[in-house]
Amino acid sequence: MMLKTFITTAVLTIFCADLTAGAGQIIRPPGTKPGGNFSPGILVDGTLYVSGQGSEDASGKIPSTFDAEVLQSLNNIGVVLKAAGMTPADVVSVQVYLTNAGDFQRMNAVYTKFFPDPRPTRTTVVVAKLVGEGTIEITATARKH
Repeated sequence: MMLKTFITTAVLTIFCADLTAGAGQIIRPPGTKPGGNFSPGILVDGTLYVSGQGSEDASGKIPSTFDAEVLQSLNNIGVVLKAAGMTPADVVSVQVYLTNAGDFQRMNAVYTKFFPDPRPTRTTVVVAKLVGEGTIEITATARKH
């Protein structure tokens, strides 16, 4: 009976360790609270996945100009990068969601100052609304096991 209990415990320990091995490390910049609906970043096997960052500053205020909003969004990403020991030069892929296609060139002007050459790959999508007044935002990264 004792051997059976030992084997069951060993199997469960190995199984649970395997489940959490690929889960990654949650990256929380200083001042962010655990919990909530998402993690600011997750580091898996040396790759950092940063959640979508809006233009709110640490006090929750949105800048008054579009250019300042873009910079604040990028700075918010920078805070998550720094918490993981990385810099904008380490970024390999970016997704940008704009509510106005007419703002693309202005966004690009701020963006190109933030990211050094070689710049990351990028997808830019124009959407009707974003979170806050929007209904859904989904970003997914898949990894073949």
